[in-house]
Amino acid sequence: MSTFGVCGKLKAKDGQGEALANVLLEAAESMQSLEGCESYVVSISNTDADTVWVTEVWKDEASHAASLTLESTRSIIQKGLPLIANMEGDKLRILGGKGLKST
Repeated sequence: MSTFGVCGKLKAKDGQGEALANVLLEAAESMQSLEGCESYVVSISNTDADTVWVTEVWKDEASHAASLTLESTRSIIQKGLPLIANMEGDKLRILGGKGLKST
């Protein structure tokens, strides 16, 4: 079982980058007590204030999938969707690095 990651690039509707980031920070806060979530980082691009990046590290893919079934997660997703113009991203197999637990 390997560590699972998600890296997402979310393009907010014009002028909505900070609002979208704030919703995603709510998601990050809700992950604090969630078993299996090792890291949930929200960032805004230095070159485009409407581009928000989310980098997630999970114990495994099943833990990530389980988080998406929670009412709290689904509520935050519904809150953020109207702010998003475009999304792209990828699932990752995390190999390691500073700040990550050894697998």
